[in-house]
Amino acid sequence: MQNAGFDQLPLEWIRAFETAARLGSFTAAATETGLTQSAISQRIAHLENRLGARLFAREARRISLTAEGEAWLPHVQAALAGLRDSSEALFGVAKNRMTLSASASIIELWLVPRLARLTAEIGVQVKLRTMVVSSDEAKDDTAIRVRYGSGDWPVAYKRPLYDEAFGLVATPELLTQGPLATLPRLAVAGPRPGWGPWCEQTGMPTTPLPELRFDTFSLGLAAARAGLGVLIASLPLVGEDLARGTLVRASRHVLPHHETYWLLGARERMSRRQWERLGDCLTGPAGISRTG
Repeated sequence: MQNAGFDQLPLEWIRAFETAARLGSFTAAATETGLTQSAISQRIAHLENRLGARLFAREARRISLTAEGEAWLPHVQAALAGLRDSSEALFGVAKNRMTLSASASIIELWLVPRLARLTAEIGVQVKLRTMVVSSDEAKDDTAIRVRYGSGDWPVAYKRPLYDEAFGLVATPELLTQGPLATLPRLAVAGPRPGWGPWCEQTGMPTTPLPELRFDTFSLGLAAARAGLGVLIASLPLVGEDLARGTLVRASRHVLPHHETYWLLGARERMSRRQWERLGDCLTGPAGISRTG
């Protein structure tokens, strides 16, 4: 490489290089930074021209770091991390306002019980925004998102909220009204496993079919609390109901699942330290921590 000092290079060029190198894709880098793919490609091309070295080998449908790009990457990442950490320490630039985007169910059942701890330990103003339809994803510019899946989003920060597992729940009163296989069933739309996989694994009959179907888990849970049927519930999300006895387990069988809710964050909108503290609050127990 030519002798081009780090402080002589535009920071947006360096950030484009680091993001594309870390994610292995100009497209993914554009998604994370909110730029277009052509803007990422142009900034990296300018950087390569200034350095006098090729940082990426470009092929038809993929990119890979050259030897020089691979050697430079850890130095770039260390320098950017130093800038973020020193700015926060010296000038207090960590954001004191935070917007969380999530489904109505996860806001009600998981985030709200942890908001007191979040505001007490991190000291931020929190705005909750309900994610209604998938088209929101393209225009979602919030710092923190909660999404359901396997964790393969191209973002800098991601952390599962909990390990997903499903079980049958119902009110104690409903379970006295007959054998489990004959009780009314509740169904919830979405990516979670339903009665088909449950019956296949446990040998329960596939009938009666659910007469009540809901488009959110929180609505299905409300129906279960009202004694309207047996629900295949996310056990982490109904922990409070089970502890209070509002609902009880109708079967000992547990249905594991490879997907769960993930906490997703953008590197440009928060420091690593703030992200780690946020994750500890939102993946930990509800309420305010009493430890020092």
